[in-house]
Amino acid sequence: MPLSSTDLRIDDAFASVRYWDASAIIPLLADEPSRDRLLAYLEQDAEILAWWGTPIEIASAIARREREQLLSSEEAERVLASARQLAEAWHEIVPSAAVRRSAERLLRMHPLRAADSLQLAAALVACDRDPTTLEFVCLDARLANAARREGFMVLG
Repeated sequence: MPLSSTDLRIDDAFASVRYWDASAIIPLLADEPSRDRLLAYLEQDAEILAWWGTPIEIASAIARREREQLLSSEEAERVLASARQLAEAWHEIVPSAAVRRSAERLLRMHPLRAADSLQLAAALVACDRDPTTLEFVCLDARLANAARREGFMVLG
């Protein structure tokens, strides 16, 4: 369900929604050590708020695992199908000028990769620049640190 920055206000219908980075969604789909903890977060609140590019990041991570022979082709295809199904149900922050401007600022403020700056920017736009209203679920240490410095409560 794509959302623009003007469509979503966390204090409205999505008060308990958490923002999920791709690093936190992948263990929901593949067997990883953090899976149980993340499933518990999802059990507490089944609504997922994610950035438009998250499916691409997930596909990249799964393809890397397949190339490294950590997943068979069949396993990779199963995980990607599950990711597509999950993405159909989550709330999505779509590309916008506000996300782009925020990502540019974040790159100057924090040691982030481009995709991570877009993740964090999407979360900031989703919460209308009030990070105290949105929990950020993330397993990437660098992104989690930047999210904390921006004021988010980081889970993961």
